Amino acid sequence: MTIHDRDVEASPSQRHTIVGVLGGMGPDATVTFMQRVIEVTPAEDDIDHVHLLVDNNPKVPSRIKALIDGDGENPGPVIADMARRLEQGGADFLVMPCNTAHHYWQYAQDAVDIPVWHIVERTLDTIALRIPGAKVGMLCSPALRKIGLYEGFTAARGLSLVYPDDEASVLEVIRAVKRGQGRHPDTLAVFARAAEDLKARGADVLVLACTELSVIQDTLDVSLPVVDTVQVLAEQVVAAAEGTDIPDP
Repeated sequence: MTIHDRDVEASPSQRHTIVGVLGGMGPDATVTFMQRVIEVTPAEDDIDHVHLLVDNNPKVPSRIKALIDGDGENPGPVIADMARRLEQGGADFLVMPCNTAHHYWQYAQDAVDIPVWHIVERTLDTIALRIPGAKVGMLCSPALRKIGLYEGFTAARGLSLVYPDDEASVLEVIRAVKRGQGRHPDTLAVFARAAEDLKARGADVLVLACTELSVIQDTLDVSLPVVDTVQVLAEQVVAAAEGTDIPDP
């Protein structure tokens, strides 16, 4: 009997949505996502918060090594195993607060019978609604451009993408966050320059398309709207948990 089964059998009238989180990619990003969920939840007491079932697994093989360096272990099977465990634990749907890991999204979805939300589609849907026809400035790991993770979803939404001139410097910002040095002045200066570069290249909106960058999002001061993929995911998770139906991914 799973946790889910026990919950339903114990009190059907108290059945609530359980959200499974494929986490640890990286750990700080997962904690940031959880904190955002708490912040956007209209709660008066503990019981009002969203039930998150989190596998904060930093042992998932490096997406950077696999996709950029080309010599890393395939993270897909580990992500699939995590998805299965979360489903067995009672999750109603799964989220993965890591953009680059969505290259392996199909591994997770094929492993389970519950929806696995896609952070890219949900982010671009949000932008298309708020700023139709936008040129989207991508603050992300160079791996995203290499694998074309966002490109496959833009045309149908009437959007286009632009990347910073010095993508390698953004990767160094991401790595600094992973080392716990994301708020070093030099790191923040590089982050700010990348944002200004995208503005100069005609971006209408900036997307924090790496959840490590969400950790230092509050330091970004730029005269463009900023869409944070972690914030989009958190807000939609809360909306789903507050509703009566669980939406498809």
